Amino acid sequence: MGRDRAIVLASGGMDSCVSAAIAQRTHDIAMLHFSYGQRTEARELKAFHDVAGALDAASRLVIRMGHLAAIGGSSLTDTSIPVSPADLGARDIPSSYVPFRNANLLSAAVSWAEVLGANAVFFGAVEEDSSGYPDCRKSFFQAFEAAVREGTRPTTEIHIITPVIGSTKAEIVRMGMELRAPLHLTWSCYQREDRACGVCDSCALRLRGFREAGVEDPIPYVTRPVYT
Repeated sequence: MGRDRAIVLASGGMDSCVSAAIAQRTHDIAMLHFSYGQRTEARELKAFHDVAGALDAASRLVIRMGHLAAIGGSSLTDTSIPVSPADLGARDIPSSYVPFRNANLLSAAVSWAEVLGANAVFFGAVEEDSSGYPDCRKSFFQAFEAAVREGTRPTTEIHIITPVIGSTKAEIVRMGMELRAPLHLTWSCYQREDRACGVCDSCALRLRGFREAGVEDPIPYVTRPVYT
């Protein structure tokens, strides 16, 4: 018998890349990407295709969710809202939060999973980010899985798996190195597509993770501050 199939949501970033490498150990993976009008949409899409190719994904799909940009309310989708500079000690919701984004992404992923007969959806959320993003918490994914059980066919069984949710960025880097995940192909910056800015929250978390893991981040940066 063949292996089970899983959908992997892949932004093109480091966390989803490592999650895909983890999923690949036990499943045939179908990788799913969303373009929703984010500032670095083109660069993230390139990273997605590069990572999917490197991992030899069984299939891949790109879905456009323009309604998230039309709704607005985030510095990722509205260029009139500045991207906040990195503040890793902040506990307020940052300007980069896209309202209820992960529920939108998961809904589409579960639809595709049901069509493909996949029994799992892998999502590279990290609770280290949850102080700013309420939809990156473990409790959110548990609640969503309960909704999936209520809203799919009686014979459908789809689990939402968040393999790195309790990990630090440094631990994720180490896992990626161990799994030989193509971290050099990933992109995390919120606001630039040529070289990572180094000063947004996403760049800061990534740079700190690589530094604490004792590994040089392979992507180009405008500046590489040391975050503690």
